[in-house]
Amino acid sequence: MKRPKSEAPGGRRLKLSHFLIGIAALYLVFISVKFPQFLEMAMMLSGNDSFADLHRSPAFDHDEPYQYKPLFSSVEHDAFNHRLEDNQNQSQSPKVQTGSSQQEDHNLLLYSHMMEEVMRRQNKTSDLQELEKMADEAWLLGLKAWKEVEGYKFEGNENEQTAVVEGKSEPCPSSVSLSGEELVRAGDMMFLPCGLAGGSSITILGTPHVAHEEYVPQLARLRHGDGRVLISQFKVELQGLKAVDGEDPPKILHLNPRLKGDWSQRPVIEHNTCYRMQWGRAQRCEGIHSFNDDDLVDGLAKCEKWVRSDVIDPKESKTTSWLRRFIGRAKKPEMTWPFPFVEGRMFVLTIQAGVEGYHIYVGGRHVTSFAYRTGFSLEDATGLEVKGDVDVHSIYATSLPLSHRSFSLQRVLEMSEKWQSYPLPRSPIQLFIGILSASNHFAERMAIRKTWMQSAAIKSSEVVARFFVALNQRNEVNAALKKEADYFGDTLIIPFMDRYELVVLKTLAICEYGVYNLSAAYIMKSDDDTFIRVDSVLKEIDRVKSKSSLYMGNLNLMHRPLRSGKWAVTYEEWPEAVYPPYANGPGYIISNDIARFITSHYANQSLRLFKMEDVSMGLWVEQFNSSKTVQYSHNWKFCQFGCLENYFTAHYQSPRQMICLWGKLGRGWAHCCNFR
Repeated sequence: MKRPKSEAPGGRRLKLSHFLIGIAALYLVFISVKFPQFLEMAMMLSGNDSFADLHRSPAFDHDEPYQYKPLFSSVEHDAFNHRLEDNQNQSQSPKVQTGSSQQEDHNLLLYSHMMEEVMRRQNKTSDLQELEKMADEAWLLGLKAWKEVEGYKFEGNENEQTAVVEGKSEPCPSSVSLSGEELVRAGDMMFLPCGLAGGSSITILGTPHVAHEEYVPQLARLRHGDGRVLISQFKVELQGLKAVDGEDPPKILHLNPRLKGDWSQRPVIEHNTCYRMQWGRAQRCEGIHSFNDDDLVDGLAKCEKWVRSDVIDPKESKTTSWLRRFIGRAKKPEMTWPFPFVEGRMFVLTIQAGVEGYHIYVGGRHVTSFAYRTGFSLEDATGLEVKGDVDVHSIYATSLPLSHRSFSLQRVLEMSEKWQSYPLPRSPIQLFIGILSASNHFAERMAIRKTWMQSAAIKSSEVVARFFVALNQRNEVNAALKKEADYFGDTLIIPFMDRYELVVLKTLAICEYGVYNLSAAYIMKSDDDTFIRVDSVLKEIDRVKSKSSLYMGNLNLMHRPLRSGKWAVTYEEWPEAVYPPYANGPGYIISNDIARFITSHYANQSLRLFKMEDVSMGLWVEQFNSSKTVQYSHNWKFCQFGCLENYFTAHYQSPRQMICLWGKLGRGWAHCCNFR
């Protein structure tokens, strides 16, 4: 018998009412558990005075371990910010302070103490992701390091008390040598105490291995299953000091002879550089002479000729050769040489530092030259690594410099009142620039203070710029950093141990500082090797801004994550096929409402963190854009690599280039300084 239609709606209403009652009960349970924590977080972010005495609670005892990540909040107006900003209001000598008060040091960690208890209750039952575990470890190590800095004692007399800042060091040797056995024990790395100088040379005696067979999957696909290839290659690298953990040291010169070739199937010598794990454009020498004058380095060809069976001399055809013989013009004799490296045969390779670049000789014959690239310095080449299919018998480095400029901070830090920062303005500002810097980048920060930080907009407090620096593993570096911050008043020390993967935490700190400490209309993230034309950036903001929120920079669209190699990203880290639109990290701008959205979502633990900070920012902006319209503004003048004419920002600029760019701007030229 068919059920009457009138019964069906009644049954559905009964089930729906039961379901709604169950949802309401669960909601009440959730509110009863989470509301106190939510209220506490809201009170803290609003700067409620009821939290002013939390640092006197036993929960914030200095001897108790710390577990959570440091950021900045609105309470910094009353604590940490005073230490770095308001010291300008005090009568201060231009000389370096040799100590600081206990209250100042206490203020530095006040925010850390306050956040610790709230975040402990939030995270104690949650499963931390790998990045969060890494951050917690860095946080623990950083707070321990900061305690050591607080108790750092200088031994000896008053002159020795400034040894850290002055960077006194022992003289460096003029030559260094290692045997093959010593090199292996040193991990294939030779230490060059003071780097290199013009005229320095490094000579390597070695024997390449006989080629071995390897299987290359990519080649197998091209050859219909045959992926076997013979390989014999090695690398010689001049490396600099790595700035943070998790980041490879810069490769100032990468020299890679490939005896069996690569995809070209012919012997080749490749040269390149790599900075902050970003490779430049390779220079390949394949046995063809460089004829163009632009391909000369100190008058020597970038690539010399060697014998190749597949190349006919392009300079002279058969007709031209017959005509020359007919008119009796003698043909100039030409020396031909084989590829300079042979399997199983000893070689003598010499790398010489010239005026314009490196010159490579094998067996006394010039083979290649590689011009110096911007952003790299001879003095920074403090390590030589030799790895691959080669047996090294000995290495000799001669004509080395006797002192290193980076170890002598008195040559870098100019303790003058004219480079000190102004106190934070009380009224809202147009733009806040947060500059990510490494603890030992004293020269980079000093170059910025003396150049674009002297812009009219910054001097008038329309724009504020601050450095954001984490801690170093070396106590003496942290002590020097603290003295620098105390004196110049423009450096915010975040008490966690610096790691490459945790740059995203510095970006979060920039957002919080710009929102809660300054009420900046726009917030810009930058790096300490980026030169900024502040006036041009302000004009560009005024030109494109509208009622919509703003995300401005050199934008990338539809970029895919790499699943293998140095930049590999696992599917657990990033399961999506492409990244969201994101601006390159050296210089991008967001509006205040986006920054406020980011800080609030981080506070309630609903913000997704990713180890690439520029991709993270693109992800957060995309999340914000789902509820409120964002104006994406792309411009190539926010240069990702190097410098372009009429730039807004120029990346990979050395301190010397910063000074040059500033000088050109003073003459009304927005031109690049493409030299080392």
